[in-house]
Amino acid sequence: MTFPFLNGGGKREQVFAIDLGSRTTKAVLLDRQTEGFTLSRFTVQDAPIYDKALPHGLLTEHLSAIVTAMQPKTRQVTIAIGASDSVLRATELPLMPLHEMRQMLKFNAKNYLQQDLRDYIFDCYIVPPQGKPQGEPMKTGVVKYKVWVGGIRRELLLTIEASVKGAGLIPANVTLSLLGPVNALEFSQPDVFAKEAVALVDLGFKTSSISILADGELCLSRSMELGGDRLTAGLAEAMNITYAEAEGIKVGMPQEVESHLQPLVAPLGRELRASIDFFEHQREKTVNKILISGGPARSEYLLQLLQTEMGVTCKAWFPTQGLKLSLSPQQMTEVEQVSSILTNAIGSAAMSLS
Repeated sequence: MTFPFLNGGGKREQVFAIDLGSRTTKAVLLDRQTEGFTLSRFTVQDAPIYDKALPHGLLTEHLSAIVTAMQPKTRQVTIAIGASDSVLRATELPLMPLHEMRQMLKFNAKNYLQQDLRDYIFDCYIVPPQGKPQGEPMKTGVVKYKVWVGGIRRELLLTIEASVKGAGLIPANVTLSLLGPVNALEFSQPDVFAKEAVALVDLGFKTSSISILADGELCLSRSMELGGDRLTAGLAEAMNITYAEAEGIKVGMPQEVESHLQPLVAPLGRELRASIDFFEHQREKTVNKILISGGPARSEYLLQLLQTEMGVTCKAWFPTQGLKLSLSPQQMTEVEQVSSILTNAIGSAAMSLS
């Protein structure tokens, strides 16, 4: 499933993607080989700190540091925007050219998306009707189709575009990090993506996302204001320890933190259960697997806690497992530790290959 707001097009020998997270920025380079692509370099750097609107100069400086670390051959780059700076909604629209859909949403976003999104730029992905033969033209007219609509504030998009150019790059694509896990799964585990009903949970620093897929279709996407930051801060307060100490024990999760962690994870479990129940009722399919990415996914204890609460297999997944690796010796030793937080960057890179 692709979703570009800006599309450079063309067959690329190297794909450069940057995921602008709230705490860290992640970037990856994928190089084209005879068979598929290999991950040749990655970096994880602290994100810029700012009050409200992201300053153009600060982002340019940050992107320049990423370029220095990555040394890409290509100047084209894909940028992924986080859930706090974007929206993703499913709606129904009559079939029409995409540019007309964008214009209609620009002036009627509240009617179709139940949210007043003034001065947003939108892009759309039309979901092919179930059972429709591949290549058969879709009917036009008053028949309505399911459409995924992504939106970014115009001011932010212009800032990103100017900052990318200021760093000596070409903004080929701007996409949503909410779509990162979906595209990463299709890229790294195509059989699971195409044939199973799975829930993807990406645990970020400030927000987490839930995506439910069935037979290669994104059926549901939600984000919630709960991430690793709240888990760490909650543990620190409950156990009367420092934030740094709580961060250190969160991954290992010794038994004594169980009573403190459970109420912190409960909201995620409730939202995940509600999402799965809604999907299973609508589609009459059963979600038999929950795949979890993000920094907290490295905690076996957290996975067990969610699995006990959900009654569904919960396991960490790493998009690098489906990739060939051509990394430096140093990065080969690091990739296992960071692979769970590269999901959105790899998914955004995969989008650029479609």
